[in-house]
Amino acid sequence: MPSVGDILEGKDVCICAGSGGVGKTTTSAAIATGMAARGLKVCVLTIDPAKRLADSLGLEELGNEARRVDPGLFEAQGPEIEGELWAMMLDAKATFDELVARQAPDEESRDRVLGNRIYQQISNALAGSQEYMAMEKLFELHSEGRFDLLVLDTPPTRNALDFLDAPRRLTQFIEGRSLRVFMRPTGLAARVAGRGATVALSVLKRIVGFDLIADLAEFFNAFSGMVEGFQARAKRVNRLLADPHTCFLVVCGPQGEPVDEAVYFHRKLIEAKLPFGGVIVNKVHYPAERLRGDDPDLPAALARRLGNEELGGRVAENFADYQALAERDAANIERLARELRSKSVIRVPYLDEDVHDIAGLAEINRYLFATNREREALATSS
Repeated sequence: MPSVGDILEGKDVCICAGSGGVGKTTTSAAIATGMAARGLKVCVLTIDPAKRLADSLGLEELGNEARRVDPGLFEAQGPEIEGELWAMMLDAKATFDELVARQAPDEESRDRVLGNRIYQQISNALAGSQEYMAMEKLFELHSEGRFDLLVLDTPPTRNALDFLDAPRRLTQFIEGRSLRVFMRPTGLAARVAGRGATVALSVLKRIVGFDLIADLAEFFNAFSGMVEGFQARAKRVNRLLADPHTCFLVVCGPQGEPVDEAVYFHRKLIEAKLPFGGVIVNKVHYPAERLRGDDPDLPAALARRLGNEELGGRVAENFADYQALAERDAANIERLARELRSKSVIRVPYLDEDVHDIAGLAEINRYLFATNREREALATSS
């Protein structure tokens, strides 16, 4: 079974995808750390509202510009960083503003759109589709060529497919019939401003505090010159996702539902002809090979060791429950590998403590970048 380092050999982009709550942020940070330890200049991008990435990397905060992580922080408790590790947390609204600024034909058009009240409302709504803005920032950094590897922690979502669908949704909005109608000088905007709507609009102006039709006309007039640029940009983003130097890693948990979602997401990646690299299964219970949870002598043996019969019985029950979880996880992961027809299924064990610092990242890093034999040895000895 290959390690993450083997999977990412020669790759420019690593996209950690999966449904919410499966450990994508932690996994992304650990992958970026491991690749930076191999001498690469790596940047990890996240849209983690809980700011776990900043905490785990020893940073007070992250913003829409990449910040370098102090390699000295890893000297005592993490892998030695021979390359460079950078991190950033995406600001979706700021990213959309930057995109508009790049697509505007001139400064006047840019300022007319960015300062328009209709745009400010629409951009907040579209920036809420964080999936596209994440890919836009990814594309921007890739185009600049500043980093050897970009690691993207995809936005938290109930449906991982939202990420793959984001460029199409934005293109549909831009190419949409309603938007085109408003952009025509003789279209709906002109008809709405007719005499029959004058009274209603004057009332609306008093309610909202500004001339809605004037702002709509101003926005669509200024935005019309940017449509082709947005369309071309979305197509280039899609090409980046399908590039052989891009790699999708599916992250999931060992329970039945996360495994089902991982299988479905993998199928969609294949159908979309996007480059699949492997699966990382987090928080796996490994079986204790030297003991059996159903051993009738175990409670008595534990009672003698602990000096308390009741305590020995409770510990034996807990151990039996743990072994049952381990058997369930093993069966689910076996099914996952079989469904995906892939040997690239990397297991990271359930750790005693939540990962919130560099030491925790270093522990996960050991499993992600170990060989299969090393990984099994680590799990059974922990």
